[in-house]
Amino acid sequence: MSDSLPPDTSGIPSALPVPKRRWAVSIVWLIPLVAVLVGGWVAVHYLMARGPTITIEFANADGLEAGKTKLRYKEVDIGTVSAIAIAKDRSHVIVTAKMAKQADDLLVTDTKFWVVRPRVTLNSISGLGTLLSGAYIGLDAGKSAESQSDFKGLETPPPIPSDLPGRRFMLHADDIGSLYVGAPVYYRRVEVGSITSYKLDENGRGISLEIFINAPNDKLVTTNARFWHASGIDVSIGSSGVTLNTESLTSIIVGGISFQAPEEARPAEPAKADTNFTLFENKAGALKLINQEVHSYILYFDESLRGLAPGAQVDFRGIPLGEVKSVSIEYDRSEKAVRFPVEIDIYPERMRSRYRVGAPEMSAMERDPQALLDRMVARGFRAQLKSANLLTGQLYVALDFFPKAPKAKIDWTKKPVELPTAPGALEDIQQTIGNIASKLEKVPFDTLGTDAGRALKTLDTALKSVNSTLKQADTTLAKVDASIVPELRSTLEQARKTLSSAEKTLSSDAPVQSDLRDTLAEVTKAARTLQDLADYLSRHPESLLRGKKGD
Repeated sequence: MSDSLPPDTSGIPSALPVPKRRWAVSIVWLIPLVAVLVGGWVAVHYLMARGPTITIEFANADGLEAGKTKLRYKEVDIGTVSAIAIAKDRSHVIVTAKMAKQADDLLVTDTKFWVVRPRVTLNSISGLGTLLSGAYIGLDAGKSAESQSDFKGLETPPPIPSDLPGRRFMLHADDIGSLYVGAPVYYRRVEVGSITSYKLDENGRGISLEIFINAPNDKLVTTNARFWHASGIDVSIGSSGVTLNTESLTSIIVGGISFQAPEEARPAEPAKADTNFTLFENKAGALKLINQEVHSYILYFDESLRGLAPGAQVDFRGIPLGEVKSVSIEYDRSEKAVRFPVEIDIYPERMRSRYRVGAPEMSAMERDPQALLDRMVARGFRAQLKSANLLTGQLYVALDFFPKAPKAKIDWTKKPVELPTAPGALEDIQQTIGNIASKLEKVPFDTLGTDAGRALKTLDTALKSVNSTLKQADTTLAKVDASIVPELRSTLEQARKTLSSAEKTLSSDAPVQSDLRDTLAEVTKAARTLQDLADYLSRHPESLLRGKKGD
């Protein structure tokens, strides 16, 4: 067995060593791996695309629904309400909303939120689309650079979008009248803006309003612009008659504000944003010329001041020079009398502005108002109350010269200076009527009545006597008519016959007329002969002794 040969192994294949792999993945795990990768990518994309979560406080959740109510900016969905909860103090609700990534830049401190619902105001109707689509939360992006996630919603939409071009201005008034947020602002009856907000002053003595003027009309608000109430119809009755002013039909119904620079004012620069202006009661008060130089004087009248009010005109022969500042009452202890002072403001600029171009410069006396007024008062310069309108009884102060007025002098030590006055025309009429009435009271009407009664009785007796005389005359005339009238008729008949005979005798073809003509002809011839004889004798007077010479 030991000497036997080993088996032939050349035909048997030999195994080759294979190096061991570090790790191996089965194809079974490929699908889960892909799913994990896709899920991770989706999760990362979701996290990267997800916007911030914010909370908004509202008074109530009317029309809001979690998971359905959208948040919109310029009618583009930028978020969805995810939850609605009641605050711990139960005073409001807290709305949680998930915002889109693109809304990151919109969530700043001055961003505003409100619920868009159908709203009907005095001058507009909005939100009608929500009747079908449901309410949504509107957003007005702020301009701040500071981010914020907790907000307090508005109950009404902001009147002006924050990105609208234009400028805001502040107005101050004694009261708000019929104005409201959203009321229009007019310039020459064209709507150019609106009221954005208003509030009471801290001292409670006025109202501060904020208005917004749209670009490019905001340049029309200059530093000398005047604002006034344009609400309703402004009716005034003055010395010029009845004046009716209104801006538009809308302003009559819902009110508004109007502004304009005075026509006589010089061009001014556009006012800066947030500039403060005064809101006047009416257009006349707003556009009234504001004078830099003012001289105050005081007047005392002995007549009734009913109808005289602050703002009444002070003029000099029809030219306005000032206005009444105040009308009050005071007790003069020295004279123990009640007096009624009327304080007026005189604007010297108005008098100087009426100098003609090229006129001589003012004299030294004109530059010195005290010397000028002293001279004018010495010539009878007085203040007088006159009626501006007989229908309303309005009064104004007229300055004029009264040469017959008692002499007066100005005491320049008093502040304000007192100007002398003269009684008004109505006062003179009342005094005249009073004097007449006092004289009539002195007339003895009782005695005159008794005398008049006696005179009437005497007259009655005389009338009775006259009546009896007239009756007798009537009887006499009846007798005359019965006896004398027939004889008169016969006499008149014979007179007619006599006149008829005379007419026949004196007619042109009557014989008497012919004989009369012949006689007149003979008389004419004899007169001519006598004339010739007289002429001859005047030439030959000796013929009376010697006779006529022969031919």
